Amino acid sequence: MIFPTEAAYRAYLQEVRDFLWQEIDPLVPQIERDEFIPFDQLRPQFRQHHLFDCLVPEAYGGLGLSTMQYAPVLKEIAKVHGGLRAMLHVHHSSVHLMETGRPEQRQRYLPRMATGDLLVCFGLTEPDSGSGLDSQSHAVRQGDVYRLTGRKHLITNAREADLFAVFCFTADATRGTREFSVLLVERGMPGFTIEPMAHTMGCVGASHDLLHFDQVPVPLDNVLGREGLGLQQQMAFLEISRVFIAVAALGTAERALELALAWAKQRVTFGRPIAERQAVQGYLAEMATDVYALRHITLDALRKYDAGQRIPEESSMCKLFAMEAVGRVTDKALLVHGGLGYLKSSRIEMLYRDARLNWLEEGTPTIHKLIIARTLLEEECALFGRGTELL
Repeated sequence: MIFPTEAAYRAYLQEVRDFLWQEIDPLVPQIERDEFIPFDQLRPQFRQHHLFDCLVPEAYGGLGLSTMQYAPVLKEIAKVHGGLRAMLHVHHSSVHLMETGRPEQRQRYLPRMATGDLLVCFGLTEPDSGSGLDSQSHAVRQGDVYRLTGRKHLITNAREADLFAVFCFTADATRGTREFSVLLVERGMPGFTIEPMAHTMGCVGASHDLLHFDQVPVPLDNVLGREGLGLQQQMAFLEISRVFIAVAALGTAERALELALAWAKQRVTFGRPIAERQAVQGYLAEMATDVYALRHITLDALRKYDAGQRIPEESSMCKLFAMEAVGRVTDKALLVHGGLGYLKSSRIEMLYRDARLNWLEEGTPTIHKLIIARTLLEEECALFGRGTELL
């Protein structure tokens, strides 16, 4: 890792926090009003403060942070604004996806991702089906290209991205094969168009658009890694990406709790701060308990991942618990603030809306319950006792 000491790493974290709260936080009202993140304006600042290269290995010009070291950065971004969190989350998750490519692909793309000169997003969800092996997008080999046809929607960063990692089925009639793969589609390829979708409830300003592929000629060299790796690549990068969503939810929940505590001490009714009311104290205690539990479930998953373990069930547990916990915390934060918290001028109102994306991105609650239950049943509760010998 590029920081020689713990003190140097902590100085970097403080620099990031100062930048986010002093320079980005004042822009939040404008972003919320315009429903637009001025990415081109912010790109040089993000580059200067190493918000593009956190997870890019040092060999490719990045900081090479572990996921444990990156988590505080992501959490702080989520505290400031959900739209920026969504944008940078997809970028960093795409770094993990691109690392599954061939050596020459990693060398071609990762250094430019580290500087923010190349923004990559991934195309999974489709308007006419789900994700993964349910995909209807397909590419048929014709000579030295694949002809890609299909649609992907709700694709975060589609407006800003230069390269799109598209999950689809690839077919080669000469070999009689049909495999699930990832094709790297460049902006501007013939037959590739992007259609804006409606603005979202929360995480305002980030783009979530519809991709159309009409016989797009994708060079054979643009298969990420090799044909047939799509499902493995999807599972590998989603495992850690889902934990990152839990980290972001933790940031939102922590900020909501901070604001609720401050307001409870400030707001006076019948001559006393509402913090002295037993009902309000109950809300605060329940919020703090959820924050504490969410913090430690994510820390456990991050430690295991950095130690080289696969975490399929842990990542789904983190995502499932995170969406439920941040929902409860933002609900109670709104109750503590009362009617003023419902105004557009309130940060609680924004955090409340931002939190609801956690229900939907990278798997709904039903998907994660299925993953957890299936793992428990098939592996006879292998999760329990793994790395928990002292408890």
